[in-house]
Amino acid sequence: MLAWQQMRLPNTAHTSRPWRIHELTRDFRLEDVWALPTPGGPGDFPRLAQEFPRLLRGVSSGDVSQGSAGAVRALWAIRWKLGELLGWDSPEAGLGSRGPTLRDRLPTDLREGPDGPDLRRFTSLYLVDDEWAAEIANRTVHGVLHLGWVPDGTGGYRGQMAVLVKPNGLLGTGYMAAITPFRRLIVYPAVLRQIERNWRARVGSTELSLS
Repeated sequence: MLAWQQMRLPNTAHTSRPWRIHELTRDFRLEDVWALPTPGGPGDFPRLAQEFPRLLRGVSSGDVSQGSAGAVRALWAIRWKLGELLGWDSPEAGLGSRGPTLRDRLPTDLREGPDGPDLRRFTSLYLVDDEWAAEIANRTVHGVLHLGWVPDGTGGYRGQMAVLVKPNGLLGTGYMAAITPFRRLIVYPAVLRQIERNWRARVGSTELSLS
């Protein structure tokens, strides 16, 4: 198994691939790219995309997974409490209110194709053979969660997750700077461990390893 810190990938792992998301996010900033511990075959991506909300087990909503570290639960609780107190997550700050949704940028084939699953707080944009994207908006950022399905270099495939953001002014820029070390060192490693446990349980294989 790869060490968790090794699962964070260089930005080129995302930018070098011909993803459809590039057409929609030229004014967004790529924050992170992570290898997902979800090995499979060339046709398994639709399963990953459909299972992803359950793999996260509520992480995106703040109903943090039961197996996550106490520090992660505390960070999420603080974030959502601040959002409640400061109005960061109010309806008027969401998609289509504060700014346009990326659905307005979708080309015809993506707009008429399948949406894919929604996550709580995230709204799906599109689902194709090897990628899925969803967006979220609040007073701090307009964000995109992107999943792709890539060769793993050993004849198999795995998931790859990217996070793209467009900060909302100084508040958003300061917010992203403040949470970066917590996100990369605490939150994402715990999320990836939870995804791996759930993927193993759902796929039912004893061979699920990125090593």
